[in-house]
Amino acid sequence: MRLTATAVGLLLVVVLLSAPSSASQASVRAANGQHPNVQCPPNDVPGGPTGCYLVPPGIHKIKHVIIVMQENRSFDSYFGTYPGADGIPMVNGVPTVCVPDSKTKTCVKPFHDTYDVNGGGPHGEDDAIADVNQGQMNGFINSVNAAIGTCKNSTDPACNPAVQKSSGGLPDVMGYHTAAEIPNYWTYAQDFTLDDHMFEPVKSWSLPDHLFLVSGWSAKCKNKKASSCQNNINGPYTVSQFDNAVTKELAGGTTDINLAWTDLTWLLFKNHVSWGYYVQTGDQPDCDNDSAETCAPVAQNYKTAGIWNPLPLFTDVQADRQEKNIQPLDNFLRQAHKGTLPSVSWVTPAQVDSEHPPGSVHQGQAYVTSVINSVMRGPDWKSSAIFLAWDDWGGFYDNVDPPAVDQNGYGLRVPAITISPYAKRGYIDDTTLSSDAYLKFIEDDFLGGARLNPKTDGRPDPRPDVRENAKQLGNLANDFNFNQAPHRPVLLPTNPPSDSPDLPSWFVGKGRCYGCIVPPTPRLTGDSPHPA
Repeated sequence: MRLTATAVGLLLVVVLLSAPSSASQASVRAANGQHPNVQCPPNDVPGGPTGCYLVPPGIHKIKHVIIVMQENRSFDSYFGTYPGADGIPMVNGVPTVCVPDSKTKTCVKPFHDTYDVNGGGPHGEDDAIADVNQGQMNGFINSVNAAIGTCKNSTDPACNPAVQKSSGGLPDVMGYHTAAEIPNYWTYAQDFTLDDHMFEPVKSWSLPDHLFLVSGWSAKCKNKKASSCQNNINGPYTVSQFDNAVTKELAGGTTDINLAWTDLTWLLFKNHVSWGYYVQTGDQPDCDNDSAETCAPVAQNYKTAGIWNPLPLFTDVQADRQEKNIQPLDNFLRQAHKGTLPSVSWVTPAQVDSEHPPGSVHQGQAYVTSVINSVMRGPDWKSSAIFLAWDDWGGFYDNVDPPAVDQNGYGLRVPAITISPYAKRGYIDDTTLSSDAYLKFIEDDFLGGARLNPKTDGRPDPRPDVRENAKQLGNLANDFNFNQAPHRPVLLPTNPPSDSPDLPSWFVGKGRCYGCIVPPTPRLTGDSPHPA
């Protein structure tokens, strides 16, 4: 018998008050989202191709979900030649694709780029549409040509072709790296699980990507009422607007930006699930103009809301007085060491460690390795799942046409790796994924399958759909074998071998530093990284 809306509302109150911890609590939610005519069995949760699925009980072995989000790389730019992955189309090791360059009237094939510093390309909504070019995946170089005039620094490789030394100055959006430049990332893929169909949640840039990461939506709101929010993936705000808004919020508790729709922390707080959002001190990694390639640096720390730290401006975070959960990166490292990590963690870097062009790939890899080493060396490793991903494609070439889920996305493909004692070793997950799958995994693990669903979450907003319930969205639980013997930690060096001729001088001649847990950023640490 179908439940009435009143009955659903009453049951939801009971569910929220009882702080559900298993999938059996979630059947009341099944008739919502993308499957309005499906009611799930008592032990199932909503979502997936059939509308319902059974959450594996082993998922609750994961007590700590850690999302490490880097910047601006396409899947093919990092794993385009990884064995077995859906990478760059090749025959006998030679690419069969060639992307046109309207400026030179020629085309450029993907090439091995050994250089550590890359330029990339513009990566706003219009650029995503142009790069995909109706599924032809051949607009990347022309997007760079159109953006050259936006450059602010003539020494940046995005601005001066003479600085793009790789392969005779070819546009490096067509370049790809291999294990010779990013050995740690390839090792993580070999020892754990590589997701080779992870797409941006939106066909746009960093701010909407990060809004989706924590809330499953990107919008612009007229006031503090969730009903005032309207879908927006092009902005919805600039870095300057975010900076000014947080200054007002911290100074007087008032702000002219209200992110009034519901984010995941609302459900976590209501169900007594701990969380932390960790921000590295430094500069923000992106520009006010999402189609620009470079811009002047903007300061970032855990007290400044920005494109990488949006939670302080969510009205539910303010109402729940949860701003204290937004913390400096050092807190994460200490908590990992002590074994006191929260149930859910988001970890975000500063520009220098983000891999956002023109950031060093080697230094970004060193930062990520130190974060992962810190978890692996701590007591919480045995019950952790680390999801490593990059937020958008950064203008770099990728060969896979993104599938459509709604008017907002999906965007282009990005690298992603699942790292856990229970991750399948050497497995390549080719199901369709986006950061919505991280929300879904967290909800299934800690919230009994509760969703960011306006009909059930007690805080309705006008989002166009419930992304976690999308039929085509895969399930990250497939990356795990909860019955296997847990993997031992894979402690890697923060200064691994590299064939790049332009590594930051600070790394040259230094030791490998196996198992180091201090992010190797000179201006932050002041000393050579060392195990703690």
